[in-house]
Amino acid sequence: MTRVALLFTVLLATLTACTQPAPMRLGPDGKPMPAVYSIGERQADQIQYRMLDSVNELRRAAGASPVRLNAQLNAAAATHARDMSVQNRPWHFGSDGSSPIDRVRRTGYPGQMLGETISETFETELETLAAWMQQEDTRNVILDSRARNMGFAFHQEANGKIWWTLVMGS
Repeated sequence: MTRVALLFTVLLATLTACTQPAPMRLGPDGKPMPAVYSIGERQADQIQYRMLDSVNELRRAAGASPVRLNAQLNAAAATHARDMSVQNRPWHFGSDGSSPIDRVRRTGYPGQMLGETISETFETELETLAAWMQQEDTRNVILDSRARNMGFAFHQEANGKIWWTLVMGS
């Protein structure tokens, strides 16, 4: 009986190795179609720290001091990421008319809010950071030499769309 089970296992492994992977989907331009970046609950903290590490590396290369995650700025970023999803538009004002300064103030953050970057995308956090770095205004927020704290959060919809918010504070 053991030999039959072993033979069956080897046969199954062999057949599994012979199966073809799903073909890559190509868009009308002939380039590969992107896969949905689905964020699981266990990845949320990793994403925040991956973004923090990446921002700090960019800041180091630009001669700016590192920033650290701040719970109050994270809360302001999370509130806005979810609110942009509800409004279904990427912009800096909340559905209640609040500005980034208002949202940071509501959290009790004692420093000055220096800037906010936002995005509506299906891309990863690092692809989003790369896009922010290509734009002068968002790059200036990320590399602001006065920044000492960072808030970063996202909200992902069921369809995969992600609303990213990054807030810098002194």
